[in-house]
Amino acid sequence: MRTFHLVPLFACVLAIPLASQPAERPKAQAMVTEGIAFLKAKGKEAFFAEVSMGSGRFHVKPGSTLYLFVYDPKGVVLAHGSKSNWLGVNRWNVKGPDGVFNVQEIIKTGMKKGGGWVDHLVENPETKKIEQKTSFCIAEGDIIVGCGIYR
Repeated sequence: MRTFHLVPLFACVLAIPLASQPAERPKAQAMVTEGIAFLKAKGKEAFFAEVSMGSGRFHVKPGSTLYLFVYDPKGVVLAHGSKSNWLGVNRWNVKGPDGVFNVQEIIKTGMKKGGGWVDHLVENPETKKIEQKTSFCIAEGDIIVGCGIYR
């Protein structure tokens, strides 16, 4: 009688999509840190402009999915590195594809001491498909800055 060892194989298959995630997490967190340093050095207006402009250093670039997003505590988009058409929009009550209020979770997590990571579903600007994402978010004064990675 033959026995199959599917558990190790299944575990390896599950690990493949997550293999790149640990390497990208520090990059996302570093981009948030860099963004906050820019904010402190140049002020809110310059920071929001840098995040939102198509060629800004915190805007999504071809071949990369890293970009910053910035909310106020009520869910208004102050800057977004991928969706400039969201500027000024209150997204507090917008549900993600899975029915979760993603912006509320981002703000709640970002307002905790030291910030944190939030898992959510969102459209990937590169693939234009709904994908799993985890975002590092942290409050700086009266704004929440975040950057995420697709899993």
